[in-house]
Amino acid sequence: MKVLCLTGGGTAGHVMPHLALLPHLQKHFDKIIYIGSRDGIEVNIMEGKLPYFAIECAKLRRSFSLKNLLIPFKVIRGTRQAKKILRDSNVSMVFSKGGFVAYPVVRAARKLRIPVIIHESDMTMGLANKLSARRSKILTTFDIGKGEVVGSAIREELYGGRLVAAPTSAGSRSVGAATSRPQKSILVMGGSLGATKINSALRASLPNLKDYNIIHITGKGKMANDIKVNNYTQLEFADNIGGYLATADIVISRAGSNSVCELLALRKPTLLIPLSTGRGDQIANAKHVSSKNAMAVLWEQYLTPETLVKGIERVWQEKSVLSNNCKEHFGDIDGTERIAKIICAQGQWAQHSLSR
Repeated sequence: MKVLCLTGGGTAGHVMPHLALLPHLQKHFDKIIYIGSRDGIEVNIMEGKLPYFAIECAKLRRSFSLKNLLIPFKVIRGTRQAKKILRDSNVSMVFSKGGFVAYPVVRAARKLRIPVIIHESDMTMGLANKLSARRSKILTTFDIGKGEVVGSAIREELYGGRLVAAPTSAGSRSVGAATSRPQKSILVMGGSLGATKINSALRASLPNLKDYNIIHITGKGKMANDIKVNNYTQLEFADNIGGYLATADIVISRAGSNSVCELLALRKPTLLIPLSTGRGDQIANAKHVSSKNAMAVLWEQYLTPETLVKGIERVWQEKSVLSNNCKEHFGDIDGTERIAKIICAQGQWAQHSLSR
């Protein structure tokens, strides 16, 4: 019996690629399980889709915190829990997308001599993947000087998105079919957790964006109920993101690898506003795609209502060039089938080795 364990969490970028891979993997594995945290975003995304197991995990705080002293103990506890799950489920291989919950799972797999494949989405390798890289097969989205470059896993439904009607509140206008919507349409999204700085700058820019129909995915709990503007619609989150992407002429987005790769695959003219804090992965992603003139970038430290409007105007004027450069330089960014084939081939080898 071939059993695959998927793991990864903390942000949607560590989880959503699993959904893209699932239809391919389910054809080749008898059972697939997921190991994540107890309260991370991966619970909402994966629980109910696969048998879900939660373990103890610890997030490294980059600023000084006494909580960092507890990390070794939580990793040991999480490793023990993961080891039991892997053994009880008779797992034959592990595929990790990184994030702090993934390291104990990879560590447990090593102890059980279960083969591990890790996938790094960003231009710089995250800490969990750095720690997991030893004795693991490494796949990467971009050429980062190590591992096998395979692209990113892109959800199939994004390609078939149809124009959708956005929910409306008093004073906001819905996005309808192509015949009824304005010529200029913007989708604004700040990542799976939302982006307060982008939200604030966008709302202050609305008087100067009257020519655009704006769909704003704010993040949970970040809607502003006091805005009454006809061309502005807010959503906390979007279940049918493919539909909203199909509707959008241009996109404003953070520069997490998952979002960047999906937008590159769709060839959407995009203004990236990378997160300026953290380990700098979004900055590196933005620099890479902007060096090919495939996306425009507005650095967060320069983000104001005025610079945001100028950035939107630049993307609108250069949208054809940006879209063409997405195709020319990143036309093979969709690596869903490549990644799935590697996992399935490794799983076949692992099952053969375990049965000997």
